[in-house]
Amino acid sequence: MTDAFETVLQNALLLPVEDRSRMAACLIESVDAADDAELSPAWCAEIDRRIEAARSGASRRIPHAEVMSEAHQLLAQL
Repeated sequence: MTDAFETVLQNALLLPVEDRSRMAACLIESVDAADDAELSPAWCAEIDRRIEAARSGASRRIPHAEVMSEAHQLLAQL
């Protein structure tokens, strides 16, 4: 860790909880934005298509517990 990081971190920890929470959200958003910048236009379009399918009900949703149960059953057969 750099000195600048340590200084910013120590100062941030002194902030009220609401400000720390807002700061954390801003930092996470900045990282997510950087990750999105690395996606190709084709992947961005596919992500948008899947989001819309989920929102409109066009895609089938399977509960996590059901997926994990089926995965465990398949692995047990190996």
